[in-house]
Amino acid sequence: MPTRGTAVPSKVTLADVARAAEVSEITVSRVLRAKGPISETTRLKVEQAVHAVGYVPNRIAGALASAATDLIGVVVPSLDNIVFPDVLRGIDTAVSSSGLRVVMGVSGYDPEAEQALIRSLLSWRPAALIVTGLEHTAESRAMLAGSGTIVVEIMDIDGPALDIAIGISHRRAGEAMARHLTGRGYRRIGYVGHDLRRDRRAAHRREGFSAGLRDTGLTLTGEIVVEAPSSTMRGRQALARLIGQWPAVEAVYFSNDDMAVGGYFHCLDAGLSVPDQMALAGFNGLELGQTLPKPLTTTLTRRFDIGRLAGEAVLSRMRGRPVDTLVDVGFDLIPGAT
Repeated sequence: MPTRGTAVPSKVTLADVARAAEVSEITVSRVLRAKGPISETTRLKVEQAVHAVGYVPNRIAGALASAATDLIGVVVPSLDNIVFPDVLRGIDTAVSSSGLRVVMGVSGYDPEAEQALIRSLLSWRPAALIVTGLEHTAESRAMLAGSGTIVVEIMDIDGPALDIAIGISHRRAGEAMARHLTGRGYRRIGYVGHDLRRDRRAAHRREGFSAGLRDTGLTLTGEIVVEAPSSTMRGRQALARLIGQWPAVEAVYFSNDDMAVGGYFHCLDAGLSVPDQMALAGFNGLELGQTLPKPLTTTLTRRFDIGRLAGEAVLSRMRGRPVDTLVDVGFDLIPGAT
């Protein structure tokens, strides 16, 4: 059952840093502003305390309290395809008439880059921060938990949330595709993916897919994982490598539609009939995959709705209304023709 709440966590203050560092608030302020004589030992103690408690300096201190209420910070991992632009459209649709403004940063699936963006955005005291996924560095989690602002984690619900989580279960999406492929009679199934170390949602889908295969007594016949961001070219090259190493493979699950479309192009070039000689399946339900000569078998994600619901959750929380703190928007499996 979804849980509901209206409370915003209390924010970490300068006093909290001072207590953790065992110095005065004035000393903390001097270190943060780089003003006055401070010993190296004291400076290090204060900096360590700042990181430990998740304190973020207020860049608009002394300004009117309303100065930060019109900003919603958003951190996404990529703008390489339409997935996250769709999410951003949803957020903007929800909040644009409220007077709130969206400011955005792109992390490139790098947890340290995400951490830097979170610190920078929180320093402007936004009304809310919307971040992608549930997995962050320990320092990012401390900053978000101690910010005193509304935090919405989007795209994923496979784990504990800091405040509000809106998305889908990627593990269940992977399991659903495994059931679909095995239900069509495929038994020699491979996997082609991109950087699973950074893209944890893709990793969860692969885990779910493998679990779904195990439920029918199967395991992956072979797999190729490219240690780089997803792209059509990398999908094409990776499928060629997979077939070269495991020629018996008859169906392949790709980490997303970009990679799967590349796989389709390899089949065209290699003279492999799809799906008679090679079945292909992706994830995201991108328009590109549906415009292929044979529409791609894939999973449709409700990206715009995720963004819209995130924006609406922020507005509801700001207005003191109850908010569902866990929202599963679900997904649709598109049988396609591949």
